[in-house]
Amino acid sequence: MAGDGAGNGSDARRTPEEEFPPCCRKARASAPESEAKCHETVVSGWFSNSSLSDKDGKFMYFNNPMWPGEAHSLKVEKILYQGKSEFQEILVFQSSMYGKVLVLDGIVQLTERDECAYQEMIAHLPLCSIPSPKTVLVIGGGDGGVLREIARHSSVEHIDICEIDKMVIDVCKQFFPDLSVGFDDPRVRLHVADGPARELVEKPFFEMIARALKPGGVLCNQAESMWLHTHLIQDMLSICREIFKSVHYAWASVPTYPSGVIGFLLCSTNGPPVHFLNPINPIDKQETLKCKRELRFYNSEMHKAAFVLPSFAKKELSSFLSSPLTV
Repeated sequence: MAGDGAGNGSDARRTPEEEFPPCCRKARASAPESEAKCHETVVSGWFSNSSLSDKDGKFMYFNNPMWPGEAHSLKVEKILYQGKSEFQEILVFQSSMYGKVLVLDGIVQLTERDECAYQEMIAHLPLCSIPSPKTVLVIGGGDGGVLREIARHSSVEHIDICEIDKMVIDVCKQFFPDLSVGFDDPRVRLHVADGPARELVEKPFFEMIARALKPGGVLCNQAESMWLHTHLIQDMLSICREIFKSVHYAWASVPTYPSGVIGFLLCSTNGPPVHFLNPINPIDKQETLKCKRELRFYNSEMHKAAFVLPSFAKKELSSFLSSPLTV
């Protein structure tokens, strides 16, 4: 990955407004006089997911429409990389508490300290729920962390990953080798391309995934925060109830994600029964020894606990979920 953040040929074909992601266009609409410049998010040694700079370099703050009423800041020790790909702005910095941090379009994607929670859970919740996974498709995941975790499963024969932004892969290989090691596995086949579904939380995407899965195949999808996006979670669950045989929701603590919580949507197709709530393919000991890296977050007890919802979330989501006994 290379780049200094300067504009390129594709930028010249865009209108000024089109250069901004939707979240920032909404923010600018609330203060159009600011002529805010998107994503210059390091202010006086702090990164914030809710800062903008104006044309004179002065900073203002706004509420990101994705997380209204809140902002999360991290102390920046050193900026390690700033660049702009064809698709997004990329920032890597060394934080004082969470190690190196990857930011895309002003939004934290991962930190060295807590990446284990997301990477391990999104990989092992589905793969430990079926007896002998063979073929895995990863959509996104250019940092390589999910690949690293999938590689623990010796039954897996083929791992395909589709990532739209080659620059993300290259930057992560340079600055996050403990994650990008996942690309070194000989079972991995990389496809740098855009998929036919633009929105990864809408019905056409889930229908496409269901068609691609074998009988008894499983899907695990990032599914927002139950503290902030209950209505979005309900929409996803409702759509998937129409498409899949069973639909479940799990969650994990990830401190640097908005609200400190991230959710996972787990679905299975018609075919052999899948009991998501009780892992039948545990990897806690044997596979960890083979991988030379201990699991830092996932274990069989955490797997089971991830499906236990707080009372408020249970009230809001239970009518959209499959029964615990449904397979």
